[in-house]
Amino acid sequence: MNKKDILELKRRLKKDDCTFTKMCGCYVDGEKNVVLKFRETFLNLREEEFFKYLEIAKKTLSGTVGNNLLELNFPVEEGNNISSRQLSLMELKRSALKNDVLLDEFYDLIIDSYEYTGNFLILVFHDAYDVIIKTTDNGKLDESEEVYEYVLCAICPVELTEPGLGYFEDENRIGARIRDWVVGAPDLGFVFPAFTDRSADIHSIMYYTKNAKNPHPEFMEEALGCSSKQTATEQKETFNTIIQRALGSDDKKSERIFMEIQDTLNTMVEDNNAINGKDAEPITLTIDNIQDVLVENGIPEEITKKIEKSYTEEFGDTPPVVEHLIDKKVLAANEQRKKEERLEKKVRILEERLEQTKQVAELVSENEIALDANTDILSETDPNSNLEVDSDINSEVDSEVTLEQNTDSEIVLDKNTAENYDIVLQVKPEKVTQIKSQIIDGKKCIVIPIEEDEQANVNGVSTVL
Repeated sequence: MNKKDILELKRRLKKDDCTFTKMCGCYVDGEKNVVLKFRETFLNLREEEFFKYLEIAKKTLSGTVGNNLLELNFPVEEGNNISSRQLSLMELKRSALKNDVLLDEFYDLIIDSYEYTGNFLILVFHDAYDVIIKTTDNGKLDESEEVYEYVLCAICPVELTEPGLGYFEDENRIGARIRDWVVGAPDLGFVFPAFTDRSADIHSIMYYTKNAKNPHPEFMEEALGCSSKQTATEQKETFNTIIQRALGSDDKKSERIFMEIQDTLNTMVEDNNAINGKDAEPITLTIDNIQDVLVENGIPEEITKKIEKSYTEEFGDTPPVVEHLIDKKVLAANEQRKKEERLEKKVRILEERLEQTKQVAELVSENEIALDANTDILSETDPNSNLEVDSDINSEVDSEVTLEQNTDSEIVLDKNTAENYDIVLQVKPEKVTQIKSQIIDGKKCIVIPIEEDEQANVNGVSTVL
């Protein structure tokens, strides 16, 4: 059973395309007493009723495959015999809803199996669809491939309208309106036999549930005689419980790991769609796959074994489809978390750069002070110098000239000045802006870039670095 097959049936439920032959109904009160039974030739219904009933039938073919729409299978009997429930449905279908005894048995079975408090209406439709052969490019031929005969059942709650005031035209006044019973959208429904690959499958039922959190497993087993099956919503909740119980739900680290697991599952689905196309067979999360997912996310071996055990107990030999286990809210939260982490990282980088800039500025300031002091010392210790310095020339130019004249000579610093600093640098003014502070091997270092043709003098010793 796939979405394409379901849509093919649903598209036929229109005024001009619908071929329902009969429709039968049974109205049941809150005490499970039968109030009314009826049978109608569907195409003879009044127009307003025709469309209301048609809408109910269409709703039974609506929803998400795997969540609202499930494929239920009859158990395989010994010797490949057909089960009693399966046989009853086949007889009901063949009768075209004309056999009252079969209908009464069917109604009683539903009334006894359906757990619901309140009034409800059982509707059964009979149809015979002439399945037209399609070419490989989905073009239609006039030839019939087979006649797909089936019954569609919808179980609808019947509830009282809300109390309120209304206008009474005959009396021309406003008064308390009369509350009446209204048939709602179907709560449960099914199609037998299932329509699979454009053909009847008598070993399966297409089952509809309005509430994916409560698909009424008791109805699947008792009324239809099929093995119950979890919806995608139930599978997702079960899977999430297994993971969170093993990891510990109160720990932020556990929450992060759970988000990463969800992200890994989503990547598996995206990769499968990219390689095989969106219409490809969905991948299931086998026990081997869950092991790979847990290892990829760094789950400790002890927790991995615990998860694998619980996973096997819950899902057994029927592993769920990966896509059914994905929680879109968790994916969105994980994406938001990653964005926040990226922003925090950018802020840290900017703060580090700002701190480095401050350190460089402080270093440059210290170097300028040291250079000014050195210039004064040089001027005092060289009284015989023939250099005449104009009083209007600023200290920076004075310092540059003095340094250029003493590039090849040994510079002796005053002992008192040297004692004020652990490190004293003397560089040409154009090199000052190139000096940087950098953390190397955990230590704060002063870095001065040296060109290939430049020389350095360390503590009076000339060297080429």
